[in-house]
Amino acid sequence: MKVSAAIKKGILEVICLLYILLFVYAAVSKILDFENFQVQLGQSPLLSAFAGSVSWGVPLVELLIALLLLIPRYRLVGLFAAFSLMIMFTTYIIIILNYSSSIPCSCGGILENLDWTEHLVFNILFVLLAFTGIMLLLFNPKNVASKNHYNRTFGTVSIILLSSIAVVVIIFLLSEDITHHRNNFIRRFPHHPITKINELDLKHPSLLYCRNREEQSLSRQL
Repeated sequence: MKVSAAIKKGILEVICLLYILLFVYAAVSKILDFENFQVQLGQSPLLSAFAGSVSWGVPLVELLIALLLLIPRYRLVGLFAAFSLMIMFTTYIIIILNYSSSIPCSCGGILENLDWTEHLVFNILFVLLAFTGIMLLLFNPKNVASKNHYNRTFGTVSIILLSSIAVVVIIFLLSEDITHHRNNFIRRFPHHPITKINELDLKHPSLLYCRNREEQSLSRQL
């Protein structure tokens, strides 16, 4: 029984450590490249109307959750918060892939190398890790695993799950309403390079002079 308890404690420590590394890395990456992060949120079909507040809120929340997971006394609260945040991120990706008019750039750092489907799988994995951590904390030899205890635990998890999904869906609906019907001058741009279709040389002396000057300036810079 002691070996089993030790293994559970080890798994819990690994889960918390993975979350701490993930959230600290993600928050620091956003802060270091804050301007680009804001621009990406501004071009998101889901968050463009709330880019200002979300760009500050997400890194701060990630750092706060990492701090909670670092302190054993608040670890359960941190795992519930991590579970909720990852559900929100997962719901965001699902909406982007299935209900969005355009697909924005992914987040920065290492995760930028993942496409949206891979990012979705990554998020689901961390949702399961958070759920596993919650179960390990609530169902240990010190707790009596009664039927009521199981019901309360799964009831709490279900409420957090549904609430997190609802928050993202409401933000999506509000953002679309603000962007399309309240004329707040938010503009979204396609996330792909301009494709050259054709060109026409006007053969005008003034245009030729300007082009030569640009070529000379470029050659001096090189």
